[in-house]
Amino acid sequence: MNDSVTNEDAKRLHPGRVVVVYGGRSAEREVSLLSGRAILTSLERSGVDARGFDFAGGGLSGLEALAPECVFIAMHGRDGEDGSLQGALELLDIPYTGSGVLASALGMDKERTKQFWRAHGLPTPESVMLEGAVDWDVVIETLGLPLIVKPVHEGSTIGISIVDTREELIAAHAEAARFDNAIMAERFVQGEEYTVSLLGDEVLPAIRVEVPSGFYDYEAKYHSDTTRYLLPCGLEADDERALGELCRRAFEVIGGSGWGRVDVMRDAQGRFWLLEVNTVPGMTDHSLVPQAAAHAGLDFDALVLRILDTTNGE
Repeated sequence: MNDSVTNEDAKRLHPGRVVVVYGGRSAEREVSLLSGRAILTSLERSGVDARGFDFAGGGLSGLEALAPECVFIAMHGRDGEDGSLQGALELLDIPYTGSGVLASALGMDKERTKQFWRAHGLPTPESVMLEGAVDWDVVIETLGLPLIVKPVHEGSTIGISIVDTREELIAAHAEAARFDNAIMAERFVQGEEYTVSLLGDEVLPAIRVEVPSGFYDYEAKYHSDTTRYLLPCGLEADDERALGELCRRAFEVIGGSGWGRVDVMRDAQGRFWLLEVNTVPGMTDHSLVPQAAAHAGLDFDALVLRILDTTNGE
């Protein structure tokens, strides 16, 4: 893959106004602002008639006032990634990038995503919902220690903790509850972390993520200069193909389309375990989809236009 698109090509392929929607009110607002501005700058550089819109500043009425012929969704987290915006745009008959309503809603719900994967025989770590009067001892007996505690409806590892003791489990539950009223505990998979990006029908090269602390949290994702992204990822060719097909299938099972990213762990026995899917991945200078695309010969501007080409409804 080695794509380059001239300004004339971009104008011919995307003659109408594109509104990049970013920001919003979710816990991922700051990352979304960075993604959205990078996408907007790229579209302008490519000669596309593009406008930026912070959804927190005007809602649907403000978006409609910009008269978009297409919306490029860069709003991470709730409202932008959970099917809400997608449903509203369908009612307004405005095409948009990325997955549709159902896949977006499922992808934002970690537990329901895992239920779909299990139903289709795809490997994902065992998990339990932490609801009502939680019996902490039963959770530990079921999943073992260490384990992971996650808000079900947040991204960017917000509110996620690795816990080693009963006391840490209780504290992690309280921390996750700051962000969501639905909280899950998941079996911890010790091993290597991978992420696979999907673009249209293509599986981009896998990335192995290495973090000195051992935990790829918010700080490691967006602020740390010590996080390493290995491209090539170091897997044998057959293993990387198997990982790519697993991630493609995981994305298809929830109905994903356009573009996305799937995060995976590989245990000491070499088995892959699906963690979660991202239907509106980050597009910052630390983000993984642009890195994978660049390794495949697709620069940032060409990547943005390729995502625009997959617009839902066109």
